[in-house]
Amino acid sequence: MSLFGKRDSGDRLQERVNSLVSRNIPVRPVPEVEHRPQPVERQFPVDDYVSGSGDFEKAKALLQLSAETQLDVGALSNLPREQLNATVEAFIDKIADQHVLRLDPKQRQDLAAAYILEKIAASKFVRPAKSNVVSLSARANIEEAVPRIYPLVMERIDSEVATKLSREELSHQLSDVVTEILAELKIQLNRREQRDLVVVLLNDMLGLGPLEPLLADESVNDIMVNGAKRIYVERRGKLELTDTTFRDNAHVMSVITRIVSGIGRRIDESSPLVDARLADGSRVNIIIPPLAIDGPSISIRKFSKKTIDLDVMSRQQNISTAMATVLKIAARCQLNILISGGTGSGKTTLLNALSQMIDTDERIVTIEDAAELQLQQPHVVRLETRPPNLEGRGEITMRDLVKNALRMRPDRIILGEIRGAEAMDMLQAMNTGHDGSLGTIHANRPREALTRLENMVGMSGINLPSHAVRTQIAAAVHMILQVSRMRDGVRRVTSISEVTGMDGDTITTQELFGFKYEGEDSEGKLRGRFYTSGIRPHFTQRAEYHGLDRLLLEAMR
Repeated sequence: MSLFGKRDSGDRLQERVNSLVSRNIPVRPVPEVEHRPQPVERQFPVDDYVSGSGDFEKAKALLQLSAETQLDVGALSNLPREQLNATVEAFIDKIADQHVLRLDPKQRQDLAAAYILEKIAASKFVRPAKSNVVSLSARANIEEAVPRIYPLVMERIDSEVATKLSREELSHQLSDVVTEILAELKIQLNRREQRDLVVVLLNDMLGLGPLEPLLADESVNDIMVNGAKRIYVERRGKLELTDTTFRDNAHVMSVITRIVSGIGRRIDESSPLVDARLADGSRVNIIIPPLAIDGPSISIRKFSKKTIDLDVMSRQQNISTAMATVLKIAARCQLNILISGGTGSGKTTLLNALSQMIDTDERIVTIEDAAELQLQQPHVVRLETRPPNLEGRGEITMRDLVKNALRMRPDRIILGEIRGAEAMDMLQAMNTGHDGSLGTIHANRPREALTRLENMVGMSGINLPSHAVRTQIAAAVHMILQVSRMRDGVRRVTSISEVTGMDGDTITTQELFGFKYEGEDSEGKLRGRFYTSGIRPHFTQRAEYHGLDRLLLEAMR
């Protein structure tokens, strides 16, 4: 399949070849190393070939076009002379075969010798003379070349055909047209820079432009775009300013449009913010002017491709071994667990880890604003909210999905985040036979999580006495896990508390595990220890029903 379906490739190639032939470009011989004389210009010996001069000139022009991207001058310059000659002559034979050109052995040898003299041997000893060719360097070269080349590339390709090609096929065909455009614009890039330029163009055409290398970097957890020229990332819990940039705000908006259109959503001045997700499940929040004053803003929360379970978290010192054991037992015993923490503290990661303890024969329904949970069980139904359309209709809220999930015969319901009136429906689900449900909530401490949950029930519009709401919370929620991202960048479970019941109008809790800060080492890492309260867990009887009570009590010692 040809990428360049909009133009006559044969006529275009002939025009390009004739253009280069008419230039009659001179070449430089190699001076003797010992004397280092100035290079003497000479022409290709075309006068010797009257009958075949047309094919010879075409071969010369094609050699200059193709060699820049397909031959590595640096590698060739290290070859012995005989091997170098053979390599270049073989490349010339390939060109002649592809374009049906007739060259006799002497023509082939002269072409190879002239190319070696001009491009390879001379580069070792002679500093090139100044020319009107624009010479760019390294990354700045590519950044300067892209805005000049990109519009011309888009004019010459058939976008409908391009969408059907694989990335490798598109890259191969794009290399040829880029070579032509660089020659027309008199922009000289070396082979590596041309290859990098093609990658940049591919990222712009198929991916997220300059964000693609950051998305591929497994050490990056978060990507934050503050306008076109400031992009931050989080590595190992710390924020870093990168040297990656967009060309301008229009470039940022083109990437934003590609993100939101991929999931059937829209973003414009009438709807200037959106929650979305990438193909790999990464969560994205986007906000644009006029709400974002300094230009479009993109926040991407990446998720590790590696599976993180409770054992991995224990090895990473996010939790202790005893805490991991208790959490495994809690998940197996189908406790309703609420995960509390601040933004970026690791709530979703812990939720994914806990979900791995759910049996494969259970039916799970997940409900999220932007689907990001990565459950490994085979029987999972994933639901996602929907914003209103242009007429303000068609909105599906979290509460609507929770109500619908109750009719789907779920064994467990998992809410990505409880943030509004859906808290009432979730509590009702937990109290009506859907044990083992999980959810996250934004709060700084376990007690505050219960208070926020009570306030969210009030947002449902149902006027219930505080005592009734708290009684329902105490009956529904069995355990609260508090997660924190500490100032050394490490995320730790700082508290495991269980709800034990009511004392008058107060919900009673008891802490099973905690984390005690003890100082800081020379490398800036916080020192501390996980401790156990030694209290007999309130859910011991439930653990006994599942045959896990002895293991639970041993972990609490």
